[in-house]
Order: sequence, then C-alpha cells, then structure tokens
Amino acid sequence: MKIPNLNSEFLIRNSSSGQAVLATVIFFTVISLVITGGAYTLAYKESKISRDFLSSKKSYFTAEAGLEDMSYRLVSGKNYDSDEVMFLDGFYATTSVADTGGYKEVVSSADASSAVRRVKVKMQPGSGTSFHYGIQVGDGGLVMTNSSQVVGNVFSNGPVTGSNSNITRGDVIAAGPNGLVDGIHSTSSVYAHTIRNSQIDKDAYYQVISGTTIGGVSYPGSPDQATSSLPISDAQIEEFKVEAAAGGTHTSPCPYVLSGSVSLGPKKINCDLYVDGTDVLTLNGNVWVSGNINVSNNAIVKINPSLGDRTVVMIADKETNRSSSGQVYLSNTVQFSGSGGDKSYVLLVSQNNSAETGGGNAAITVSNSASGKVLLYAPHGMIYLSNNINVKEASAYKIQLANSASVVYETGLANLLFTSGPSGGYSIETWEEIE
Repeated sequence: MKIPNLNSEFLIRNSSSGQAVLATVIFFTVISLVITGGAYTLAYKESKISRDFLSSKKSYFTAEAGLEDMSYRLVSGKNYDSDEVMFLDGFYATTSVADTGGYKEVVSSADASSAVRRVKVKMQPGSGTSFHYGIQVGDGGLVMTNSSQVVGNVFSNGPVTGSNSNITRGDVIAAGPNGLVDGIHSTSSVYAHTIRNSQIDKDAYYQVISGTTIGGVSYPGSPDQATSSLPISDAQIEEFKVEAAAGGTHTSPCPYVLSGSVSLGPKKINCDLYVDGTDVLTLNGNVWVSGNINVSNNAIVKINPSLGDRTVVMIADKETNRSSSGQVYLSNTVQFSGSGGDKSYVLLVSQNNSAETGGGNAAITVSNSASGKVLLYAPHGMIYLSNNINVKEASAYKIQLANSASVVYETGLANLLFTSGPSGGYSIETWEEIE
C-alpha cells in the first residue's frame, strides 16, 4: 500500500489557495484603480468645469466693469477714447464706442483664462437722465449783460463776467488757474480761482475773493477746476458734412433763396442760404452750407416727422474763408421745431473762427424773438444772443448774452454731454450679453 505524500498535497493545496487569494487581491486592486481612476477623472472634470465657470464669471464681470466705466464716461461727460482697456484682478476688458443710427453703441469684451465674454449697451440721447451745462464756453469766456439769464449750469475755460441784473440759475464754473467770475448773480454755487463783485446764493469755492456776498459756505483755498474741451470735435463736424454732401450739391441759383415750403437734405449748398418771411424749411437730413445761413422774419425750420427722435444738423462752413464767412444769422421771430419727438432738435453749427483768431465777427448771431428747439454750436467763434431770444443750449469759444436773452436748458444732443440739471444726456435702451 502506497502512502500519499501529505506535504506535497498540502503544498499544492496551499499554492492553489495562495493563487486564489492573489487573484482576488489583483482583481480588487484593479477594481479599486478603475474606481479611483473614474473618481479622479470625474473629480478632475468637475474641477475643470468649476475653474472654467469661475473664469467665465471673472471674464463676464470684467467685461461688465469695462462697459459700466465707458457708460459712466459717456453719461457724465468724461474724456474717453473710442477704444479703452480696463485691467481688473489680473484680467482686462477692451471697450469700444461707435455711433450707430443716432445711438451710442458700447461693446466690452474680456478674456479670463481663454474664457471670452462680451456685453453691449445701446444708449440713446433723451430726457430723464442728467446733463452738465446749459452753456459751455471755451477760452473766450462768457459775457452777460442787461437782464440776460442762463437757466442751467455754466462751464467756462475763460472768464465769466456780467453786469446789469444778469442771473444764472445753476452752478457757475470758471476753470483753470486764470478762472474768473466777476459781476455774476448765481442762484447756486460758484467755482473759480478768483471771484469778484458777485452775488452767490449758495457756496463759493475759490483762491481769491473780494466784494462778494455768499449765501452758503465759503471754501477758500479750493483747488482750481480742470478745464475741458468743447463737446463736439472738428472730426465729428466733418462727418456731419460728409453725410450732408452724400445727398448731392446745390450750385445754382446762388445765393440759394427759398420760396414757400421746401424740403431739403441731406444736401451741400455751395453758397449762402436764405430762409425768409413765410418760408417753411423741412429738414430731411443734414445740410452743409458753404457760406452763410440766414433765417429771418417769421420763417420756420423743422424736421421731417419721419425721422423720429433724430437731431438734424445745419452747418455753416466756407472752408476757404472761416474768418468772415460760415456765419449764422437768426432774427425777427424765427421758429425752430423738431420732428415732434421730445428728443429731436435742430443743431446749428458754425465753423467761423474770427473770435478765436482775434477778430470781431460773430459766428452765430441770434436776435429778436428767435426760439424753439434749437441748439447752437460754434467751437472756434462767438455766439451773440440778444433781445428776447430763447434757445435750449449754446456752446462756443466765446458767448455774449445781452438784452433779456435766455438760454433755458431742457435736454441735450447726443454729443453735447451734460451731467447735472433737469434732464438730458443719455438713456439706456438695451444692456445685454452678445456672442
């Protein structure tokens, strides 16, 4: 009888059991690795989604910051470039401004860790927001005499001087180290390096003062206010002219004398323009007059109702003679009206530069009951207003008001940016994210 080898059988059985245990360990190890790998992959994906979401949010808020900054600059009349870059928390937003169909369109784009977000705001000129000044003047300054008044704020890079019962129903600012306010009655506050012989119903901010009554608080040693450029650039005026010339050029007869009811624009006129008596001029677009603009004796200028809330520009600019031509004359009960919309105005622009170059010719002369929805702009010349006229806004190198002339601010043009007062500036039409 053969006796079995118990040690060998034990070893075989033990080896088989060890292999089973090892296989089980390997199996569970592989399963654990698969599970761990899956969990890691899922965690990595979740972490990446979270990081991408955070980057996307950072990009969005950076773009929003750029948009808010540019919108504030527009509304408050701050200086800005057509393209601005803002840095925030290590990222940046690029913001651009464009004029589109009478609106300002602001687009801001930001990139945070390759997550790009873009937002856009569309802004329309109109009532209900804020404005800066009823009158804004360049280095030539403002002269007020004989019961003239400004209902609104005044800003001047030059002196603001007055006599004979003038009044400004708003703040008065004479900017820069040479800023002077002399002989002015302001119902609000005055800011100037030097204030003389004035009546100020509220506060006074100054370096030097004499002969002045102050109803509010005095602030001696106040810093001079910064000077500011006029709101419509020459480049923008050139664009207005290009728009007008795109409608063709009138060359004969000259001067161009309207008769009866006439529709005009866009159009360039290569000589003086006369609108007189019972004439009614309806503007369908911008008009560039290479000569003088004369509107008088009960004539009416209005904007075609089909243009909605658009403001239309009439420009007097004889490029070859800006010292004694390119002038605007309004007299004897002329009336201006918009299209019927609250935001529609006639903007009269003169590029005459006599005042800026030391001459005595006025760029725009308005007298004897001219009124209505008209805005006046002469960046290099003088605006002279007298005898019961009433306009909504005036900006020029120099302005003189006399004999009960009034500037009564109600609302503003898109490019005439104002920041405090009853109404004007921009209203936001849309604010949205774009692709």
